[in-house]
Amino acid sequence: MTANWLHHLIVAPIVLPLLAGAFVLLFDERRRVLKATISLASAVLLLGVAVTLMSVADAAAPAADVYLLGNWPAPFGIVLVLDRLSALMLVLTSILAIASLVFATARWQRAGPHFHTIFQILLMGLNGAFLTGDLFNLFVFFEVTLAASYGLVLHGSGPLRVKAGLHYIAVNLAASSLFLIGVSLLYGVTGTLNMADLAQRIPMIAPEDRMLLEAGAAILGVAFLVKAGMWPLSFWLPPAYSAAAAPVAAIFAILSKVGIYILLRLSLLFFGNGAGASSGFGNEWLLMGGMATMTFGLIGVLASQAMGRLAGYSVLVSSGTLLAAIGMGNAGITGGALFYMVSSTLTISAFFLLIELVERGQDTAANVLAVTMEAYGDEYEDAVDEEVGLAIPGTLAILGACFAICGILLTGLPPFSGFVAKFLLIASIFNPAGLGDPAPISATSWILVALIVLSGLAAMIAMTRTGIRTFWASLEGKVPRVLVIELVPVVGLLLLCLVLTIQAGPAMRYMQATAQSLHAPQDYIRSVLAAPRVRPEGEASR
Repeated sequence: MTANWLHHLIVAPIVLPLLAGAFVLLFDERRRVLKATISLASAVLLLGVAVTLMSVADAAAPAADVYLLGNWPAPFGIVLVLDRLSALMLVLTSILAIASLVFATARWQRAGPHFHTIFQILLMGLNGAFLTGDLFNLFVFFEVTLAASYGLVLHGSGPLRVKAGLHYIAVNLAASSLFLIGVSLLYGVTGTLNMADLAQRIPMIAPEDRMLLEAGAAILGVAFLVKAGMWPLSFWLPPAYSAAAAPVAAIFAILSKVGIYILLRLSLLFFGNGAGASSGFGNEWLLMGGMATMTFGLIGVLASQAMGRLAGYSVLVSSGTLLAAIGMGNAGITGGALFYMVSSTLTISAFFLLIELVERGQDTAANVLAVTMEAYGDEYEDAVDEEVGLAIPGTLAILGACFAICGILLTGLPPFSGFVAKFLLIASIFNPAGLGDPAPISATSWILVALIVLSGLAAMIAMTRTGIRTFWASLEGKVPRVLVIELVPVVGLLLLCLVLTIQAGPAMRYMQATAQSLHAPQDYIRSVLAAPRVRPEGEASR
């Protein structure tokens, strides 16, 4: 039985950033150091809470820890549900939050008003979306997250940022409308919005209502696919992410995973093996859409000349891989996909931060000339004075090393976690039934594995080309001015990828256990619907 204070800790990831965001509003914008200290302290405390909740969820598994807000039992009241998957997402969010806030203290927190308040509200929305147990509050936290992201994507102004930000806002407002329509259809058919109760009622839906149920689920799925960036709904993502301020883009690396999380959670909960006639609904669309997204993303990676666009299309490759893995509907593949999600999210977040540091010392005209030289050969080389024997400055060497590690992680080369993640994915795809029972490999599996390999090859070509142009054959020869506080979060995120590689065994056991629980949601449903109320003193005696 979970200790009482640990049980109440479930609500802390929502309340803590809400209080921190409100508290920093009390201080004038000129007191940036104090605001940053409060915000960063909140994020560090949030990480401690998330790690504690992860240990609680692991100890309680396969059951979920359920918190009844207002002490109303499910499905009538609002519930927060903690399991291995939600705990994992809380830890990942808090890690990215700390890295982004540390980076922002150097200069980005001064680029616009109320940065820390909006950032904390974003964390509250993200954590609420990961913990909620009903669709209505999922919509509430989804909207809180989007509202905060609107302010952050426009942070720092500039015409390019405003243009991309307005497109981002318009697309996500449309997704919110689809969310409402889908939820309304599901409620009209089932009479409930509690996720566990929905999962219990879906197999009993009358045949004449099943088409309406699946239509509502499909519309709801489109809303999350927009957020996840599935092709062709992903046109907004690379411009918005590449135009956002560096710490904003770094935390936005988790935003696309919100859509992945919800699709993974709901598809297995609503349309798993026990869903009757609707079992497996949408899996084929997720598989085909994921592979199409991977194809679009790898083409975008190859075509990108700017590092920001390269990172944006890398997000699409990551999302496409995860969507295709969910569509396969296999617990082993889901476990590998969770490992890949953690590794790719940490890598892309570090890459977004690194891009701002690298591009700080670059000139746009020089970049255009570099592309021209690459395209048309050596006829422009005489315009550049050759300098021989220059020592590489320490700052540039550190940035170059971090860039190389990011390239290795995105490509999936050994020995880092990107290789481990892709190896686990490919091994699970080729042998979904386990090592003791090999099964025939389908044509779809071959195509998916080919896309995983080709996406890594595309990333290797693009990162090598960009690295040579930036660090080896740069036309400016200018070393960017970088503060230690800006390098620390980049190095920290990459070190976490190294730790993930070293601890791949325990990490993968956790991911596989999480996947097994997701594919057998009976314990989740039972935990939520049977969660006991807290009885006031004297109630039992009456």
